[in-house]
Amino acid sequence: MTVHLVGAGPGDPGLLTLRGGELLREADVVVHDRLVRPEMLALARSDAELIDVGKSPGGPSTTQDDINALLVELGRSGRSIVRLKGGDPYVFGRGGEEAEVLRRAGIAYEVVPGITSAVAAPAAAGIPVTHRDHASGFAVITAHQDPATDRSLDWEALARSRLTLVVLMGASRAAAIAERLVDAGLAPDTPAAAVHRGTQPDQQVWRGRLADLGSEPIRPPATLVIGSVADEDLRDLTQPG
Repeated sequence: MTVHLVGAGPGDPGLLTLRGGELLREADVVVHDRLVRPEMLALARSDAELIDVGKSPGGPSTTQDDINALLVELGRSGRSIVRLKGGDPYVFGRGGEEAEVLRRAGIAYEVVPGITSAVAAPAAAGIPVTHRDHASGFAVITAHQDPATDRSLDWEALARSRLTLVVLMGASRAAAIAERLVDAGLAPDTPAAAVHRGTQPDQQVWRGRLADLGSEPIRPPATLVIGSVADEDLRDLTQPG
């Protein structure tokens, strides 16, 4: 049988793809992340086995090695497996690592893309990540590493790029990211926003300037948006605040 690496999207169950929903309804086993909404898991068969392998910031977590081993074990069981991952499996979702493990084990797998929160969360807050009057492109980075010591990113290049910067998993390091970008040359008065639980009913949006980013507590999960587009608020009247 095949292990399906399915992107669950940004949170709103209505944004799960048709292919993802089809596989979820057929699965014998669903291995899911912590942030997958219960309404989405309710799409699974009543007799399907649901396995939570969520990773909680600062709390109990399933290691990636354990998840990889579980997927290999399940992939050899002859059952239909869905690995349901928040956002898109290949955008900071470690889907690439899981695919590599399955390939090395000789297990068939399928990757089903999902709508990434890098685009969906800003959109739900009325922020277009590109706009002809503001930015012709955007860069997506992760805040898993401390910006003060992270050498994998060229912060100076990001600061002068004029691209919209979207930061995933950045709630706890918002202030440090802002400080690093200002040190790299980005103007302190650059517009910035933080979107908590984007696309979901309890979504919250903070707007301000880069120098103030992180001055108020930002609860995870949150998507940070930095650039002139963050001043836009193009939500329709039905979208949450």
